[in-house]
Amino acid sequence: MKKIILASQSPRRSEILQKAGYHFVSIPSHVSEIPDKNLNLNDQIIDIARRKARACKSQNQGLGPESLILAADTVVCLGDEMLGKPLNRDEAFATLRKLSGRTHHVKTAVFIIDLVSGDEVSHLETTEVIFRKLSDVEINQYIDTKDPFDKAGSYGIQSGAGHFVEKLLGDFDNVVGLPLLAIEKLFMMKSWVISRNLKI
Repeated sequence: MKKIILASQSPRRSEILQKAGYHFVSIPSHVSEIPDKNLNLNDQIIDIARRKARACKSQNQGLGPESLILAADTVVCLGDEMLGKPLNRDEAFATLRKLSGRTHHVKTAVFIIDLVSGDEVSHLETTEVIFRKLSDVEINQYIDTKDPFDKAGSYGIQSGAGHFVEKLLGDFDNVVGLPLLAIEKLFMMKSWVISRNLKI
């Protein structure tokens, strides 16, 4: 029976695991999230998740041997442009203006390390999101809530920006930051039995 070590301090990722009843501890890893421009877009995202997982493994002693380190990295992509977390209000406004009335993709890379065997497995999940046309007024009202500032693409679909979405094709949880269905498929593929409270 394995326990999850979530290499993240994201409250949204924690909430997804909690709602699914998984037992886990959060141990954030502090690594550079600057993408490696020598890699293609998808590989850049997987590389960041890999760095997070391996840093968590190397920086923390005393991790339970019957554990899996789970790391993730989420980016919003408009074409080949990666839209990260905004540094200020102007960046948040510019990003949301770009997304207004357009289709973009949310990509989350997942990287898992089994501390017993050393096995590593990765997956990249992509969800297509279409925003309706947004007015400058509602963009500014949303930014006033401060919700955009810790989120890739300057929005949180699970919070105030949910009504911006005209159509979504794919996994909703992936847009929030953790593609749980894909992760559970990886668990089954590797025959990992995860500690879980089924009374949820």
